[in-house]
Amino acid sequence: MRISSLGRVTLIGVVGALALAACSNSSTSSGGSSGGLAATTAASGSGAAASGGTVKIAFQGPLSGDNQQLGINEVNAVRLAVEEANTKGDLGFTTQLVEADDVGAPATAPPAAAKILQDPAVLGVIGPSFSGATKAVGKTYGDAGLAIITPSATNATLQDQGFTTYHRIVPDDNVEGTQAAEWFARKGLKNVFIVDDLSDYGKGVADAVEAGLKTAGVSVTRQGVDAKTTDYSPIATQVQSSGAEAIFYGGYDAQASQFAKALKSAGFTGLTVTGNGGKSSVFTDGAGDAGNGWYFTCGCLDATIAPDAKAFADAYQAKFNTPPSTYSPEAYDATNTLLQAIKEASAKGTPTRASVLEAVNNVDYSGITADIKFQANGELATVPAVSLYQQEAGVIKSVGLLKDQN
Repeated sequence: MRISSLGRVTLIGVVGALALAACSNSSTSSGGSSGGLAATTAASGSGAAASGGTVKIAFQGPLSGDNQQLGINEVNAVRLAVEEANTKGDLGFTTQLVEADDVGAPATAPPAAAKILQDPAVLGVIGPSFSGATKAVGKTYGDAGLAIITPSATNATLQDQGFTTYHRIVPDDNVEGTQAAEWFARKGLKNVFIVDDLSDYGKGVADAVEAGLKTAGVSVTRQGVDAKTTDYSPIATQVQSSGAEAIFYGGYDAQASQFAKALKSAGFTGLTVTGNGGKSSVFTDGAGDAGNGWYFTCGCLDATIAPDAKAFADAYQAKFNTPPSTYSPEAYDATNTLLQAIKEASAKGTPTRASVLEAVNNVDYSGITADIKFQANGELATVPAVSLYQQEAGVIKSVGLLKDQN
């Protein structure tokens, strides 16, 4: 998903040397681009089993700019997972987190990835968060043999790019867009206007909705509006005059909020829907009353109401003084999946990027959002459900599974 300025990296040291369990000292870190335990342990030749040691994982996503809210949702969950793992102390190592701000943009993703890759102790990456950023650096991470697990990049072509270390734990845009189109058709709509922001994410999900609607015999009007646009009144007027019964916007929260206000000013009273990129407090705050009534399709769990996520939601609220939001639980699961893979790699010797990648490829982790087992192309063996949300009185609430809605 998303977009904005130049990447920066912050190292967060997590305190504590924890007692080691179930690791072997049969091999040592190969160093260089293969990664491994931190130098203080690896250099001693004692391996992971002798004294625990420290490993690093990284997060890459938007931590600044217009679309930073998604990155904040995710990195907070990553921080929480790392802190919990270090406190529990059963991994056999201490974990440090490296954070790289790519602003969600393809142009600034490579510098962020480079800063992660220059640290050979990093054994895996949570992210990138956005589809365009993932496309921009997927090959780079693959060439370095560094596993990546994205909790939110949903473009439906990512799995076909040949990225050899790529993994994703959410439904892609074809799944979400097709189910959205089927919902439109079940509602008996005959004419839908689709607008996208020309991004990899926005255009991708809009393409899927359009294809599904045409298959269902629904008439579609399509228009692209660059995300840099500041005046949405012309496209809002076009939607209003088209006679469309519904609008689907493929794009992100800040732009969707502007579009919502323009549509209200233009007098549009039809069904208003956007995808996962619009579901955030940025939309709610930016759109104001114009956002009420909008629907959001999202292959994401509402951790505030899901029974299996209660412990996570309570811990997140206690630590950050705010509820977990869009893709927070997915980022939490992605982090714990990576940590389990590193633990499994450690059981066979000092973990390296190569051994951790192998472990991620074969991982079997039961998370709060999904049972995480990857296919050869990096997609989940069992795809999570897509949900529908709606904003009412300034609050985005879960409606239920999208496939169950009429």
